[in-house]
Amino acid sequence: MAGHSKWANIQHRKGRQDEKRGKIWTRVIREIMVAARQGGGDLNANPRLRLAVEKAKAANMPADTVKRNIDKATGNLEGVTYEEIRYEGYGIGGAAIIVDTMTDNRVRTVAEVRHAFNKYGGNMGTEGSVAFQFKHCGQMFFAPGTDEDKLMEVALEAGAEDVVTGDDGAIEVLTAAGDFESVKNALEAAGLKPEVAEVTMRAENSIDLQGEDSQKMQKLLDALEDLDDVQDVYHNASLDE
Repeated sequence: MAGHSKWANIQHRKGRQDEKRGKIWTRVIREIMVAARQGGGDLNANPRLRLAVEKAKAANMPADTVKRNIDKATGNLEGVTYEEIRYEGYGIGGAAIIVDTMTDNRVRTVAEVRHAFNKYGGNMGTEGSVAFQFKHCGQMFFAPGTDEDKLMEVALEAGAEDVVTGDDGAIEVLTAAGDFESVKNALEAAGLKPEVAEVTMRAENSIDLQGEDSQKMQKLLDALEDLDDVQDVYHNASLDE
């Protein structure tokens, strides 16, 4: 159950996301609308919408804003229709990148994503070119010092697939995507609150990038994440500080 720690990278990513708080509402609203359109507006019957609303609460979004966008998506109010499109490509040193977007104009979006890849040293790939290097799963990170025995017992009993302890004591809990919510609820009920908790595309293997390569990769990732239509960027690069 030992494993390489991703704690520094997770904290780094979290910090960069905090810097971009202004864009979080836009992304959460799109996620709410797509989730509600696909699975309906009933939170009890739509796990994806529940997670989106949880993100909205964490971002301090007013409840009436959440409701209004659910109503738009389910046809109760007129609104924009977004579609989900995934792009794949390669970054510095052949690192694999997945870019998930939600857009009302796919021509604009693909042009912007391709431009970012080309400008910052990456290459757009074809569908399926890198996705096989990632696993769609639930992922939770707990800070070093968390009670490992208790965490492992509760997580595995609740249906987690694996519990991985990093070299520095940070603990990663992995679940099937469909079990993420129930495992997270069980852990929180036991007083174990994750620092980061999400359904994600987790890289099966990582590529270490150092120095200038690491900096170039970060610029590429920033350029992709800054695009208005981009919801999430996943990659398998381990970047130095």
